[in-house]
Formats: sequence, structure tokens, C-alpha cells
Amino acid sequence: MTALAELLVNGLASGAVYALVALGFVIVHRSTEVINFAHPSLLLAGGYLVAVLHDDIGFWPALGAGVAGAAALGALVEFVVLRRLRSGSHGTLSIVTIGVDIVLTVEIARRIGAEVLPLGDPWGDRVVQVGGVTIAQARIAALGVAVAAITVFLLAFKYTSWGVAMRAAAEDRATAALMGVRLGRVSAGAWAVAGALAALAALFLCVFPTPGLDRATSFAALKALPAAVIGGVDSTTGALAGGLLIGVTEALAVGYQDEAALLRGGFADIAPYLLMIVVLLIRPTGLFGTRELARA
Repeated sequence: MTALAELLVNGLASGAVYALVALGFVIVHRSTEVINFAHPSLLLAGGYLVAVLHDDIGFWPALGAGVAGAAALGALVEFVVLRRLRSGSHGTLSIVTIGVDIVLTVEIARRIGAEVLPLGDPWGDRVVQVGGVTIAQARIAALGVAVAAITVFLLAFKYTSWGVAMRAAAEDRATAALMGVRLGRVSAGAWAVAGALAALAALFLCVFPTPGLDRATSFAALKALPAAVIGGVDSTTGALAGGLLIGVTEALAVGYQDEAALLRGGFADIAPYLLMIVVLLIRPTGLFGTRELARA
């Protein structure tokens, strides 16, 4: 029972981090109806800035610089690339983000090289014992920061003028524009927020027990895409639920892989995608996604 509790706690902590990334997918999709496949490169960029700056300016300023840098990069991609192709279909724009991701990821990976870069976090490999369950302090911090960041976003989404504008754009972009909503500003803001959340997620994807940031870190963001799809790509609540489901599923698959033959051979790597397929077969719009009604 103790082992199961440990797996669940670690799974929830990882799931909260996946939820941060999934929320970025949802924010961009709600504001622009585009699936942002460049999100992994924003995550990698934010983590890279923290890794190269923390020795010179300290961890917390470096984290702030990483979050700000990833946010600025997201807004820049929206302004320089996506806004210039506004007349294209949403499918075309989504494909364009794949190209953007490849360009950015290759450049950052070139800078990282074969190294594994520590992010200089203050938790290190310290652990705490809670009721016989061993939990890394970094996992506790990940859970706390993720919950706080998601809560702040949801409050801003509901009560600020930016949140109202985003909700209006998500409901009907043409009507929102006629009512004075500046769609370009809403879109750029969504990309910036998504980048900031990705940078926070990069930190907790690279701390203990992970040795640090490397060229493959961006692949972790791809596990958050099933989380967004499972929850519903137009649902902020669904991003949180989907992230937690993916985190717990992955943790249980890793924890029990030695006891079940089915879970061996890297099953944990494909478990998020299998879960996504099962959910979509039952509910094609995701757990909290909005069903589109069509008249025959």
C-alpha cells in the first residue's frame, strides 16, 4: 500500500506539470483554434535560459528570465509567423507550427549539444517522509507551483478583461472583433502565457530525479498533448484533469512494469497515447470538450 501511495503522489506531481503544458495547448487553441505544435520548443527554450543563467544571476532570477524569455518567444512566433498567415486555414497554421518547432528545437539542441545541463534548483535530491511515503521535495514543489499557476490563470481567465476577451474570441471571433476585441492582442497574449507555463513546466521536468535539461527534454511536452486531447482541447478544466490522468497512468505503468509482462518493453512511454485513444473512442471531444451540434 505504501508503494502504491508513493506512485500516486509522484504521478499527481508529474501530472500537475503535464497539466501546465496541456493548459498551454488549450489556451492557444481557444484563442486561435490552432493546435500549437511549437509548444515543445518553447518549453526547451525556457529551460535552456534557466540552465545557462542560474550560475551568473542565481536560480530565482534565472527562473524569472526563463519564464519571461519563453513568453516573449511565444509572442514573437505568433507575431512574426502566425499573424502573417492569418488568412490560412487552422489546419495549415497548425502545420506551420510544426516547422517552427523543428527550427527552434534544432537550434536550441545544437547549443545544448550532448551535455545534460543542471537548472540549479534549490531542492536538489532531498526527500521527505510522509506517513512512510518517500517524496522528493522537488515533486512537492512541482505540485504546489503547478496548482498555484493554474489557479492564477483560471482566476485571470474568469475575472480579467484579457480573460473576457479570450472567452469572447473563443465563442465567436467575428462577433468579438465587431465588439472591439483586438484579436491580435488576444492571440499574442495567449502565446505568451503558454510560453510562460511551458518554462515553468520545463523546470520541474528537469529536476530530481531527472539529471537535468538535455536535447530530449522537449519530447516530454508531447505527453501533454494527449492530456489536452483527453480533457478536451477547448477546456481549461480538462487540461488539469487530463494532465493528472496522464501523470498517474505513467507512474503506475512504471511502478508495476516489473510485475506485469504487459507493462514491460517501454509500455510507460506509450501509455499516455493508449489512454488518449480509449478516451476518444468513448468520447470523441474529450472528457470536458464541447460537443459540436450539426443539423442533418
